[in-house]
Amino acid sequence: MRGLLGAFFAWYERHYRLNIAIAAGLFGLQALHLVWLTGQPLADRATGDPLFLLEGPLRWAIVLVDYAEIPALVSVSLVYVNELRKHPSLKSAAFLVLLNSQYLHIFWITDEFVVSASAGQETPLPVWLVWVAILIDYLELPVMFDTVKKLVVSIRQRGGQSGEPEEEEA
Repeated sequence: MRGLLGAFFAWYERHYRLNIAIAAGLFGLQALHLVWLTGQPLADRATGDPLFLLEGPLRWAIVLVDYAEIPALVSVSLVYVNELRKHPSLKSAAFLVLLNSQYLHIFWITDEFVVSASAGQETPLPVWLVWVAILIDYLELPVMFDTVKKLVVSIRQRGGQSGEPEEEEA
C-alpha cells in the first residue's frame, strides 16, 4: 500500500500544476454556490426578502455546481494531504479540517433543508441548524483563497513541472 501511495504522490507532484488547476477550478465553482446561498436563502432568512431568485435553468445550474462539491473536496483535500505528507503544518491540517467539515453539511444538513427552513416551512430538524449549515459552507472561503493562491504561485513559478512550490516570503 505504501508503494502505491508513493507512486500516486510522485505522479501528483509531477503534474502539480494540472492537479492544482483542476482543484482550484472545481472549488471555484463552489463560489457560485456561496453567492446563491447568500443571495437567496440567507438574505430571505435575514431580511424576509431574497436578493434574487434562481429558477428554471439557473436553479439547475446551481444544483449541478452543488454536485461538483464532492470532487472539489477530494481534489483540494489532496493538495493539503500532499503538503502534510511533505511538510506537516498546523495551517495545512486546519485547512483540511475546515474543508472536510463540508461532508457534514452535504450528508446531514442539505441545501433543501436550508431553503425549506428559510421559507418558514415545517422541517424535521431544528431551524437553528440552518445557521450551522450556512457557517459550514462559509468555512470553505479561507481554503478557496489559499488554493487559488497556490495555483497562482505555481503558474508564476519558473522551471519544471515540480509540485514543490517556491517558498513564500514572510
